[in-house]
Amino acid sequence: MESASQGLLADAMTDVPVDNAASARTAAPEGLTLAEEEELRSELAKVEEEIGTLRQVLAAKERHCGELKRKLGLTPLDGLKQNLSKSWHDVQVSNAYVKTSEKLGEWNDKVTQSDLYLSASSTLEDWNEKLTQSEAYKKTQETLSQAGQKTSAALSNVGSVISRKLGDMRNSATFKSFEDRVGTIKSRVVGSRENSTDGLHSPSGAGDKAPQDNAPF
Repeated sequence: MESASQGLLADAMTDVPVDNAASARTAAPEGLTLAEEEELRSELAKVEEEIGTLRQVLAAKERHCGELKRKLGLTPLDGLKQNLSKSWHDVQVSNAYVKTSEKLGEWNDKVTQSDLYLSASSTLEDWNEKLTQSEAYKKTQETLSQAGQKTSAALSNVGSVISRKLGDMRNSATFKSFEDRVGTIKSRVVGSRENSTDGLHSPSGAGDKAPQDNAPF
């Protein structure tokens, strides 16, 4: 009895069609029909396939670019400089940079044309003029100028005095006596060297000794 009922249940289950895609598919999002979901999934698969193809093409292009740079002798540092230059150029031509520059220019014009700025500039100019025209400022300039002149004159006098002292020292009797002594010692040393040299190279030096008589008795 049990075996018969199990056989009938198995036959009934085999007669029911099974949709694997439908079982694996999650429930459609709210607000989408099954047809719209299928269309979006198909489009997603195509986009993912295109992304993979583009990645392969980009990798091939990068390898080709690296080979060209290697043949041209370009280093990674050159590429970094080019990238930085391009980035800075892009920043300069960007709308944000242009607008910021314009705003800064407007603020500068407003500040320099404001009453507060003009009043402060005028006040500073008045103070500078009063300072340069004051007696204390003039006296300070004169004092510094005189001090510089006196310093230059003092240094010049010191140089003259030293030169004059050296000249007087060379003309003094003590210095001349010292020069004479040095000259005498030098002449003696040179003369003794010449005499010793002549004695070594004289041919008669070997004949001073009497010849030995080697004759037998």
